[in-house]
Amino acid sequence: MSELLRYDNRIQAGNILAKKLDKYRSDENVIVLGLPRGGVPVAFAISNKLKKPLDIFVVKKIGAPGQEELAIGAIASTGEVSINNELVKRLDLSDAELQDLIELKKDELKDREKLLRGNTSPIDIKGKRVILVDDGLATGATMLTAINAIHKMNPLGITVAVPVASHEALATISKEANQVICPLVPDFFYSVGVWYEDFRQTTDGEVLTFLETAKHDYELSHLDRREIT
Repeated sequence: MSELLRYDNRIQAGNILAKKLDKYRSDENVIVLGLPRGGVPVAFAISNKLKKPLDIFVVKKIGAPGQEELAIGAIASTGEVSINNELVKRLDLSDAELQDLIELKKDELKDREKLLRGNTSPIDIKGKRVILVDDGLATGATMLTAINAIHKMNPLGITVAVPVASHEALATISKEANQVICPLVPDFFYSVGVWYEDFRQTTDGEVLTFLETAKHDYELSHLDRREIT
């Protein structure tokens, strides 16, 4: 168990992660992607400290019928789907039922992407070093889906940065990402929220504010740099 016992909030967690990612500060190919909603404040703090562009990568959990918190898989805005086939079999879900759940999440994803992104195009991931951020990993299902989707977009590499994770999720993600940064891996995980003093839900409005602020700050920092040179 790490000496770190608990985070004050997501911003503090992002600042701690940023220190562990400092080697990327001088790399002009780096972009930071946050998984909405809870991963965005963490990603904002990282992008702010490293002075890197921030964007979102939308992934939605596919919950079991009647048990939304039980993830049977996840789907990314690119269409990438990851399914826990063992859990689907245990729940005795038919192919038709599973497909209905996937189609429902596809529609929700389109609405979510439009709400959070508006008419702004996503940052081009091809040829970039991606720092992929969430506020924590319980099962790792949504993060795994995001990694698989981003790999298909030909990045230079994917570094997953999360403040806290279960041993199981970390083992799963470490097989797929090029690097994983996680300062806190408790022996008894319980849930992501347990490891924060303040784990209030991040709102859509806050996500939009973080994205707008990050864009303004990044453009300002590069303008200052050009003036100096």
